[in-house]
Amino acid sequence: CLSSGSEPPGSPQVVEDGGEEDEEELSGGEEAEFRSSSGRGSLLTRRGITLRVLLKDGLVEPGDGVLAIHYLGKNFVGDLLNDGKIRWVETGQIFNSPSAWATHCKRLVNPAKKSGCGWASVRYRGQKLAQYKTTWLHKYQPSADLSMVSEEDDDEDEEEGKAAVQADEKNKNNKPGLHDVMVSRRADRERIPVRYCSLGTRDAARDPHTLVELSAFSAINRFQPFNVAVSSNVLLLMDFHCHLTTSEVVGYLGGRWDTNTQLLTVLRAFPCRTRLADRDTASAVEEEICQNLFMRGLSLVGWYHSHPRGPALPSLQDIDSQMDHQLRLQGSNNGFQPCLGVICGPYYHGNQGVASTITPFWVVPPPEQRPNDYGIPVAVEVTYVQDNFLTSDVLNEMMLLVDYYRTAPDLVQFNQYWCPDTTMLDKIKGSLSCHAPKDQAYSQILEHVYSQLSNAH
Repeated sequence: CLSSGSEPPGSPQVVEDGGEEDEEELSGGEEAEFRSSSGRGSLLTRRGITLRVLLKDGLVEPGDGVLAIHYLGKNFVGDLLNDGKIRWVETGQIFNSPSAWATHCKRLVNPAKKSGCGWASVRYRGQKLAQYKTTWLHKYQPSADLSMVSEEDDDEDEEEGKAAVQADEKNKNNKPGLHDVMVSRRADRERIPVRYCSLGTRDAARDPHTLVELSAFSAINRFQPFNVAVSSNVLLLMDFHCHLTTSEVVGYLGGRWDTNTQLLTVLRAFPCRTRLADRDTASAVEEEICQNLFMRGLSLVGWYHSHPRGPALPSLQDIDSQMDHQLRLQGSNNGFQPCLGVICGPYYHGNQGVASTITPFWVVPPPEQRPNDYGIPVAVEVTYVQDNFLTSDVLNEMMLLVDYYRTAPDLVQFNQYWCPDTTMLDKIKGSLSCHAPKDQAYSQILEHVYSQLSNAH
């Protein structure tokens, strides 16, 4: 339940609504009427050129993942089916036209959106569908007025530009609010991850926030050198902390390392109730966490941090930090003790459903013959252990976090909407339910915490 959302439905829902301003697709019979009147010489209107027409005439081909929409920083991917319909990869829903799919996707990001400008928004193998219309007209109706095809394109680009400007103005004048997650194009601009093999030698000019895809241990001819078990209460508290603010948060992980079984057990999360830039209080907070670890008989076994609006993948900076933590935990006696890094992505629109993506990772040092390369970030296989109860210890920590962020300008506005039918409060509830203990009474216990969130600000 960590990063998976709802499964594609068994019988896909077909969506026909294409928005008020967009052309509707023609049925197969209507297309045939256009053809039979005078063959290719008949003038098809913009409404008459459908995906089925483009498929029949060989301008496009069916395929998986060949269609895409990029809207206000969010990406959607679709399959083009043999009958000219579109299947949205994320949910399996079937759409009759580019307009229907574009309108549906855009309303998820911007509920005020009335239409999708489908042919200007949907790209086939990187090129806007409107351009394939133009190609069709050039080929079969060279005398047609091509302006009727391109006018949507300008509307769409203009809207994207306006949205970016409006978002910038809003960010200048207002406190940051979670509404910006949905509508600010610049703040939510895609950080495209790169493959490790493309990095090469360490380069000071490279952006330290560059995200890097994780490798598998098997891909670098290694075995994972330790096993990891993480309790559900750790995930619940960590996920809760990361949901509270639009800013990055950090915390530590406490547990035990068994040298005989090579098992790292993560038993408790310790959120840092401090700002990342506040160095004055950071040392005091870390000292308090060290005392808490000692009192519970736990060792420091890892750390976590959030990427509030981006993919839960490590940046170059994260890779270096993780390597530092690993070396520090190893100690001076050269005895091996692993340090687990975890990244939580609560508000990334690429997540499946409402659940946060939670990514455990480790860094393998670069090969000895290439000491100036970056460390290699690898995915860590983890066993998740369901706790019996939500402990009072965790509940108390949750309330302390609510109190800490209550007056923060970047506190998430939980009464606002994550998507058209889901509030931010619904989203955090849904994500935390993935880490539920066996005792179902936990949901009633958490209602008090949720009521405090609703009343915050």
